[in-house]
Amino acid sequence: MTDPEFTPKIVGFLCNWCSYAGADLAGVSRIQYPPTIRIVRVMCSGRIHPVFILEAFKNGADGVLVAGCHDGDCHYLSGNYKAQNRVSLLKKVLEQFGLEPERLRLEWVSASEGDRFATVIKDMTEEIKKLGPSPLKAGG
Repeated sequence: MTDPEFTPKIVGFLCNWCSYAGADLAGVSRIQYPPTIRIVRVMCSGRIHPVFILEAFKNGADGVLVAGCHDGDCHYLSGNYKAQNRVSLLKKVLEQFGLEPERLRLEWVSASEGDRFATVIKDMTEEIKKLGPSPLKAGG
């Protein structure tokens, strides 16, 4: 049973060149989305080490979003492909730790997609609400 009072805490690792700019566009365009995300600006989604994601969960995140440039648009050419491979492998690791892989999400958001960024946050917030608080919080 889900708690109607539960508000997820989502950590978002956003690439500087596309996704962060998309989040900024959502803000300046006053597009509404839930205040559930805490954004960490990184230069490239390919530079997000899996330890950063695991640390976010360890420190109480209910979900983690990794957002980068669309295929073929990476400022560093192949960073988004590296991120895709890492997230795919990390989802399997999370399952071994007893965390639902749906708590980790990878999305491509360009600088001109403020509305898409807001939609991703709304969808992820709803999905995490259905899953409930992170099981890692129970022990801590």
